[in-house]
Amino acid sequence: MSMRDDSRSSAAALETGRSLQMEPAAMLALARQAAGIAVDRWSRLPEEDAWDGEFSRDLSERLAEDAPEDGRPAAEVLERAARDILPIGLRLDHPRCFAFIPTAPTWPSIVADFMASAYSVNACTWLVASGASQTELVVVDWFRRWIGYPEGAGGLITSGGSAASLNALVVAREAAGYPENATVYMSDQSHGAIIRAAATIGIRRERIRIIPSDDLFRIDMDALARSVAEDRAAGANPIAVVATAGTSSSGAIDPLEAMADFCGAQGIWLHVDAAYGGFALLAEKGKQALRGVEKADSIGLDAHKWFFQPYEAGGLLVKDERKLVQAFGVRADVLQDTIWGKNHPNFSDRSFEVSRSFRAFKIWMSVQTFGLRAFRGAVSRAMELAERAEGFVQASPVLEMSTPLSLSIACFRVNPVDANLDEATIEDANRTVLARVFWEDRAFISSTILHGTFCLRLCILNDRTSWEDVRKTLEVIERFGREYLDRVSQQ
Repeated sequence: MSMRDDSRSSAAALETGRSLQMEPAAMLALARQAAGIAVDRWSRLPEEDAWDGEFSRDLSERLAEDAPEDGRPAAEVLERAARDILPIGLRLDHPRCFAFIPTAPTWPSIVADFMASAYSVNACTWLVASGASQTELVVVDWFRRWIGYPEGAGGLITSGGSAASLNALVVAREAAGYPENATVYMSDQSHGAIIRAAATIGIRRERIRIIPSDDLFRIDMDALARSVAEDRAAGANPIAVVATAGTSSSGAIDPLEAMADFCGAQGIWLHVDAAYGGFALLAEKGKQALRGVEKADSIGLDAHKWFFQPYEAGGLLVKDERKLVQAFGVRADVLQDTIWGKNHPNFSDRSFEVSRSFRAFKIWMSVQTFGLRAFRGAVSRAMELAERAEGFVQASPVLEMSTPLSLSIACFRVNPVDANLDEATIEDANRTVLARVFWEDRAFISSTILHGTFCLRLCILNDRTSWEDVRKTLEVIERFGREYLDRVSQQ
């Protein structure tokens, strides 16, 4: 085919709508439309409900369809998405979203994700993504310094805490020499992702040890020591212990220094899951609470939680970076031309991922824009609001704390003073209150079970959350609790 014929073919494709290209003016108009929708949503968010979900049947009727053979104007498609897809669900960045572990990304970090996609960055190797690789090195080194890790530590930005834990356990298994009967230990308060990570690397379910927690929901060190000793006597090979620096249920922090000393003496890899609590290190109070985390062999943390980034932005730091590369580095194949000498690290040699989005960019851009002082302030304010929430509960005649406050998670329940309610009634009261907040209030909260006791919980992370947001939510819970008790007393 001649060049002229090829040109005619391209023109014909454009005329019949088969091209995947847009004119620059149309591209800019679509980007402006998207930005306008996003900023408008951000502005209106506090006046809307924190949750607006929908039943599967209704969404299926609205969205289930064959892929269209011919396209429609992109502006119409975007408007439909903004109406029928994007807002349907939990608004994790709502100022009164206190459920699970919420998030509240900064605008520069959102724009950074857009730009990284616009530049088609694949942060796999140095040759393919030199600027992105150097930026990720910078961000990882920020994390290293905040943790207090030595020179020689390193890591990467992951999709989240699940990937960080999986990578860490692969390194632990490699460091232990792939022994038979490998065994991994964690608390009964550990995140379910840790169990999945252990199973994924080949640890048999019966070799995943769940160690009981104490009255403050921290791992019981005596029980851990007994389990390790008994397993070794029975021929098992302990390869890793996982500590938690801020459990998802209550914010509890395992005894990190004691665990590090124990694992060091036993020759067992210590990984710290700090996905929720890790960035509390930026505040002085959080730094004290996480004392000893720097002794761990590896640490996972999520910037898309308490560091105000969009999903996905997790991280893994390993005290000895060489062990990370030893575990994941492989002989070059089709990527051999991307290798650019030993002084140019390739992030594909640090995890199971090869194709990787430029996740570090959003962290870098938001820190450069606001400065670290602003992030420290946001982390500190969340803990201050949680302390005020604890004070409200303690002063309430209707509510009681279920466990002392830890970091920014308050666990409590409806249980009026001198009411002398049995546990079944207390649980029913709290489940009823949870459901009423779910359906009737602007806020959204969640629950947990602590040593068999059903509790309500608030997790406060959002920089836009005010004391008024927290107070109104607690007052609603208190009122719903009173109304439940009034009904029960009249029966």
